[in-house]
Amino acid sequence: MALEFLKKVYKPTMTVGQVYAKPYGTTAPLTAIGNVLELSLEHSEDVKKQDDMTQLGGGTYAESRRVNDVKLKMKISDLNVVNLARATLGTMSGIEAGTVEGEAFTVSALGVLLPLLHIAPTAVTIKKGTDKATATAVAMEGNYIVKPEGIVLLSDAPGLATDDKLWIDYSYGEYACVEALTTKAPELQFLFGGLNEGSEGDPVIVDIWRASQGVTKALTLINKDFGSLDVEGTVLKDPTKSGVGISQYYRTRMV
Repeated sequence: MALEFLKKVYKPTMTVGQVYAKPYGTTAPLTAIGNVLELSLEHSEDVKKQDDMTQLGGGTYAESRRVNDVKLKMKISDLNVVNLARATLGTMSGIEAGTVEGEAFTVSALGVLLPLLHIAPTAVTIKKGTDKATATAVAMEGNYIVKPEGIVLLSDAPGLATDDKLWIDYSYGEYACVEALTTKAPELQFLFGGLNEGSEGDPVIVDIWRASQGVTKALTLINKDFGSLDVEGTVLKDPTKSGVGISQYYRTRMV
């Protein structure tokens, strides 16, 4: 019966599915990376030709073709922490919830932002004075507003002035931090669990044994449409794969 699959001619293809990844060469499990809008493997060749010099009119007497590169391309729409870290060559960390007492600022001007050490502050109290122990509270109304990125001093704040020394107490919840461009491009193992909508939802499974993933082409911060990460990588040789007819690069299994 298996030979019947090899004889199939009618095979229109339009695939959807899930992409899984894990660090190459580790025992970590393959984990879904989220919604991938585009996934492709692109081959480039080094072609050498020998002219036919045996007769008039020319032509090609011999030809040699060797694949010199296989590119992996993805458009990832889920900008979760793992995808963002991989696509920005970043180091990710989780920040536990906590409180801050007396984060210090000197007012350089009114109408400006005071960016806090932690994001999304709550239970904010601002005190004014040269010494933290003797500083007095500043009323929020009319003087400042609290935003996720910090404290905005109002331009007409009656209780604040240039050169005032401020001490800010606040709480914050847990959050993630990605420090970009702090590591090298990751090497990953991928698996595409595809379903062919062009052929009754038949499964198409593609294993990519080892591939690098480069930095995203752009990280759009303000956009009228959904954001995505456009990343490229190179499919690399996996020396752990061996045997006659066994690919060290990738394989496709399908019904």
